[in-house]
Amino acid sequence: MASNTALRTPPAPKLTRNPVSRKQVEIVLSRSVAAGSLVFAAQTVLPLLSQYRESNAAWVLLASIAIVGSLLLALLCSILVRFVRFSHGIVALVYLLVLVTWPFFVVTPHSPTDNHWLYYLLTVGTSTAAIAFPTRWSAIYLFVIPSIYGIVRMTPPGGGEPIPAAILDSIYSIILGGAVVVLITMLRQTATNVDIAQSAALERYGHAVRHHATEVERVQVDSIVHDSVLTTLLSAARAYTPEAKALAATMAGNAIGYLHDAALVQPDDGSTVRLRAVAQRITDAAAGLSRPIQVRAVDVGPRSIPSGAGEAIVSAATQAMVNSVQHAGDSTRVKRWVSIRGMRPGGILVEVGDNGAGFDASTIPTERLGVRVSIVERVTSAGGTVKVDSAPHRGTTITVSWPAPKTEAKPLPGDDADLLATQTGGKS
Repeated sequence: MASNTALRTPPAPKLTRNPVSRKQVEIVLSRSVAAGSLVFAAQTVLPLLSQYRESNAAWVLLASIAIVGSLLLALLCSILVRFVRFSHGIVALVYLLVLVTWPFFVVTPHSPTDNHWLYYLLTVGTSTAAIAFPTRWSAIYLFVIPSIYGIVRMTPPGGGEPIPAAILDSIYSIILGGAVVVLITMLRQTATNVDIAQSAALERYGHAVRHHATEVERVQVDSIVHDSVLTTLLSAARAYTPEAKALAATMAGNAIGYLHDAALVQPDDGSTVRLRAVAQRITDAAAGLSRPIQVRAVDVGPRSIPSGAGEAIVSAATQAMVNSVQHAGDSTRVKRWVSIRGMRPGGILVEVGDNGAGFDASTIPTERLGVRVSIVERVTSAGGTVKVDSAPHRGTTITVSWPAPKTEAKPLPGDDADLLATQTGGKS
């Protein structure tokens, strides 16, 4: 039975959105804290209106303007993503200044049974401090500010609140503010870990890409050595007839050209080649061989493919034809052909076949580079696929297609009337 070997490149992975980064988390946190702080500040309006007579009117006005103004500044900076930490630090420091100066501007001591309007802004101060300062300083702020509020409340200017009630108010503020600080710290740490993991993944990917590029270059060098040098030497060593000598001379000239081109061509340089030019080069290569090869070509159209892919297809097809000339047999009954067709979308399919000796692919030693390196690996490295169909005494058919289709590619429309069949003879 015929042995079939099909190699396909894996499908390209789907593009995904970038993972959450530390920068994105900082933007979300700063905007959330700034907007939430304005909401908390709005809750102090009614208590402030009912308590404004307890303190100096000028101090109340300046304190209100400073707090609201700093909150609006923090929100604006968060939206613009400019001076975010600085603006949130201003809010935290403004609240600290207002809290410390509160006892010195008291006109009538506050009632010990009601919370002062500054109490509703304790969470605002601790939240903005968590955005503005490092974790250690925001933790210090978290414990110091509620403690200052509790101490002031226990003094006569603060209303002389009982010690247990003042301590409970401070502890409640610490717990609420602590939850915010812990949440912000955890989100920051998680985002940092994601950034580190992404950087490590990118580094590993870059290493894999470099390794792949090295492997592709190795395959190309192996192909050139086998196709252009080793095959030429073997042909020259067995050249006893004028036709064989002419073939060896032609192959030697091609070898020099291939080595020269390999030194000049830069892989993945973005250049393209038309499919018609690829088909013409394969046709010219068939005409230069010592045995007649029937060329069947459908118009492949005006489309273009990457130069590297075109070079790989031409080289693989040429090597397949040379293998057929050398190994399919010398009998005039051996028929050889090459078929070139366009494929949707914008691809090409080249089929090189004969009805000669054939071979069993499973019996070929791994150290033999011919079909494996010169044809299969060369084309798959360029993004195509190769199928080898051969069996002893049943001929060989090698099908080269580009690109490697996710689904079975369809040849372009064409009938027998479109086929350009020519008998090309070898050089004598």
